Amino acid sequence: MTTLQEILQDQILPGHCFSPAYYIRPDIHTGLLYSRGGYRLAAFPMPLLEALYSGLRYETGQATRVILYNCGRDWGEAFFRRVEDELSGYYQQPLQELPMGIFLDALSDLWATHGWGRLELDFSAADHGLVQAGIRNSGFALAARASFNPEEPSARREPAGYLEAGMLASLFSLLSGRDLICVQTTCESLGADLNRFLIGTAQRLHHCEEWVRKGLSHEEILDRLTASP
Repeated sequence: MTTLQEILQDQILPGHCFSPAYYIRPDIHTGLLYSRGGYRLAAFPMPLLEALYSGLRYETGQATRVILYNCGRDWGEAFFRRVEDELSGYYQQPLQELPMGIFLDALSDLWATHGWGRLELDFSAADHGLVQAGIRNSGFALAARASFNPEEPSARREPAGYLEAGMLASLFSLLSGRDLICVQTTCESLGADLNRFLIGTAQRLHHCEEWVRKGLSHEEILDRLTASP
């Protein structure tokens, strides 16, 4: 058990691994930001994110979704391995042994501290091989919405959280030891109150993207998935 002396010496604040005041460590001499574990952090201004979205759509068209999703998967895998290292070191025990409540709170804090919005996870459909995730106040969705060309027909727009979907796929693939995918069903860039995602196997979510393009709601898609064997 951690003693008071250890808390004072090691500056451990159990339950607040990703609290911004303790997790983000600026170096005033170099102007660089570091995490608690010593990893470099980067801050992206909103105009840059908007330019990335609009530039990718202009240069690659429909391939934008694939590019961002794969970037999210590749970068997310490396990122969450570092997060595992930081969490294990902070709580001084393997990630697999952390109580689920602490782990879920840490993930929510992680998302908020990095400026990605507020992450909410729902395991009510886990018996059907599905995890639901919600992200509120996503900077990525805000940048995507601001980057839309006013002349672009709104009917052609689809959920824009491809990067986040790739990250969530990597996270749950690492946690489960299986190759999982993630499909976004609603998006703040399209006026929804929440960015909703479904995580599962490729076989389980085989028709989801088609249903999203047809305009089915998150609840309708979930009903179809949970009604099937």
